[in-house]
Amino acid sequence: MNWTKRRGTAVVGCAVAVAAVVAGIQGLPAPAQADPPPDNRSQLLDVSTPTRADKEKLLKLGFDVTEQADADSVTVFAGDARERSLLKSAGYQWTVKVADVEEQNRLDRAEDAAYAAKTAVSPLPSGRDTYRRLADYEADLTLLAKKYPKLVKPITLPYKTSEGRTVRGIEITTNPQNVSDGKPVFFLMGAHHAREWPSAETAIEYAFDLTKNYGKNKRITSIVQKTRTIVVPIINVDGYNTSREAAPKGDFSKFDYEMKRKSCEVTAKTLPEELGGDCGNNPQGVQRGTDPNRNYPGFWGGPGASTNYRSETYRGDEPSILPEVQNVRWVVSNRQVTGLITLHTFGDLILRPPGVMAAGAPPDEPVYKALGASLAADNGYTNQPSYQLYDTTGSTEDWSYWATGGFGFTFEIGSSFHPPYAEGVIAHYLGQAPAPGAGTGGNREALLTMSEATGNAKLHSTLLGATAPGRTLKISKTFQTPTSPVIQPDGTTKDPVIYTDKLESTLTTGFGPFKWSVNPSTRPYVAGRWGRDPVAPTQPSVTLTNPDGIPVKGQAETATFTIKAPPEADNGKASIKIGWNKPDVDWDVYVFGPDGKQIAQAASLADPEVAVLIDPVPGQYTVRVENFDGGETADWTGSVEFAPPTPASYTGVKESWKLSCYTKGGKLLGARDVTVDRGKTVWVGDPCRRYKG
Repeated sequence: MNWTKRRGTAVVGCAVAVAAVVAGIQGLPAPAQADPPPDNRSQLLDVSTPTRADKEKLLKLGFDVTEQADADSVTVFAGDARERSLLKSAGYQWTVKVADVEEQNRLDRAEDAAYAAKTAVSPLPSGRDTYRRLADYEADLTLLAKKYPKLVKPITLPYKTSEGRTVRGIEITTNPQNVSDGKPVFFLMGAHHAREWPSAETAIEYAFDLTKNYGKNKRITSIVQKTRTIVVPIINVDGYNTSREAAPKGDFSKFDYEMKRKSCEVTAKTLPEELGGDCGNNPQGVQRGTDPNRNYPGFWGGPGASTNYRSETYRGDEPSILPEVQNVRWVVSNRQVTGLITLHTFGDLILRPPGVMAAGAPPDEPVYKALGASLAADNGYTNQPSYQLYDTTGSTEDWSYWATGGFGFTFEIGSSFHPPYAEGVIAHYLGQAPAPGAGTGGNREALLTMSEATGNAKLHSTLLGATAPGRTLKISKTFQTPTSPVIQPDGTTKDPVIYTDKLESTLTTGFGPFKWSVNPSTRPYVAGRWGRDPVAPTQPSVTLTNPDGIPVKGQAETATFTIKAPPEADNGKASIKIGWNKPDVDWDVYVFGPDGKQIAQAASLADPEVAVLIDPVPGQYTVRVENFDGGETADWTGSVEFAPPTPASYTGVKESWKLSCYTKGGKLLGARDVTVDRGKTVWVGDPCRRYKG
């Protein structure tokens, strides 16, 4: 709140007080005091969402939902008193994390200015001390290509943005001009979401790190020699430029362009009165555009993406309609991207597929989870499937992984969209306090670990063979995949949309045998789903004992239950249900594990309240049942119901790469199908000889 607002409020208060004194002297009734003006500060709220239904409802209400969430809550921005009133009327409770976001934003930028003023060269690989603008990124990409021509190749992605800009990046390896060298590819990208400035900074700092320290650092030298790293710091260049060049406000209003999230194209649903202007000055404000990370075709159209074109999570008029998304698909489809990280803010999270719980765990879940854990050991983030945050569909890895088998992760960096540079970029990149990876390497170490995983033959597939030099080998496959059943604005669904992918990459042979790092020939989407077979019966349901009496409003009582261990029982899920079957009554539920820590809660307006535990550990649990509203008139009943673990469901389907060989002039010499699994090597001999079966 600025001084003008505070001063105006004070004057009104004095006027009311004087009027009351005068009225008292004259023997007249004192005038009623006016209600205090609403607190219209933009606030960051930690909203209680103990069930998946609570999270889905919150998304449908159209709030600016962040990626900072856990099993029980989601952090959202509420722009004014009206939005907080809407939250309250929808039955939500919250705690305030930042009471005045506008003021916090001002303090952050002041801290940036102070840091830059006292810092000649930061400890980052580039020495940068403040957030870059779009022109700075373009200059740095050009600088790296000119300074390290034997290590860096510029790359311009094929699709221009809606405002006519090009999307640029660089490729880093030895002999970088030979893009058909057969090396495994790590694709690192930032700024799908415009306001997430640290994501772009982290990406380009890694490019500086690899080039500057090649030949000086043994580990980095090995990575650059054995893998190809494609760095695209800014995917959403229109949106980023709008955000970075906007006048600072920080109030998350409709015209707070610094906090723009989406792309800049005008959707087909835009009303005539919302047309006109450019991305940084138009009648629609920050509502213009589509969320790029909800527009990928993988599971597009399902939960966790909005049908409302004004929403921050609008999924787009159709799958993969954005040039920004088409650019990423082009890279992944034309290179053997065996490792991928898309950088975002915020939440200190490492997320992996699936984005939506109903999709089921991927067939590579044990390996995928272990790789995520190794990254988390470096940067101190939480390693989890994306759906544990909340359901999302149309995200990057839910297309790239399921379509190609290349492992991909989302990093959610830090605790704000663009916090002070020294914290959100320097501390998180280098592993310094206050970042969670302080002392363990930070994001620098995590990215190095991912680069090494990209080159690890146990995590992808390998083709070996020998033929004449100068041949062009091509592997390809074309397939169709359905999206999710497409949710309509009224909540109904229509049939999935069928989309086509064509994966095609090449290798140019030299003298002697060739080695080609590729992704598995069978897509994870068709391979099946991971699971585990139960090793004991499912535990029978348990009735919770309600203590005598009913606690007054605001007080609670407890009940306990025990989850049994194999060989007596094996439980994949436990659902704690508390019900009362009477209107105008509300009990809330909090569940504490054997170690005494709270592990779940259900505090919505539902009857019954249901708190769910996935793969719960054996031991004694405590349920705290709180009389939130009116429980003196209706006591609760409770039970715990168990479900077995979900077994694996592997289809047994095997897909093949089509391996073809061409002369320099494009004449086809031979073609055959090659089937290769993850971690396996296949000898293909001379693929340029005609294959007769």
